[in-house]
Amino acid sequence: QVRLVESGGGLVQPGGSLRLSCTVSESVHDIYTVGWTRQAGDQRELVASSIIGGVTYYADSVKGRFTISRDNLKNTVYLQMNNLKPADPAVYFCHVKAKSWSQATWGQGTQVTVSS
Repeated sequence: QVRLVESGGGLVQPGGSLRLSCTVSESVHDIYTVGWTRQAGDQRELVASSIIGGVTYYADSVKGRFTISRDNLKNTVYLQMNNLKPADPAVYFCHVKAKSWSQATWGQGTQVTVSS
């Protein structure tokens, strides 16, 4: 079973940067979408998602500050987060969907804290 392992979360000051990584445990030949969703309390928000070879989506709250990218050789999806704000703290989850899968696979989450 494919697993997603996230890393890169932590504590950063306002205005700082973090890069989250999400490594897929095995090579998947038909990945269709990759994305990051964050959850703070009971509030869940899709932060960024990308259809492979297609459209990339960013939530209005992170546009211009966050960038989603993918390294196929490393089977890894990244979320570069710049100019972090007090509204950004959450547990960040990556998710991947292949065309042959009935549903997306999610990682375990990584905590991001923004505090001075």
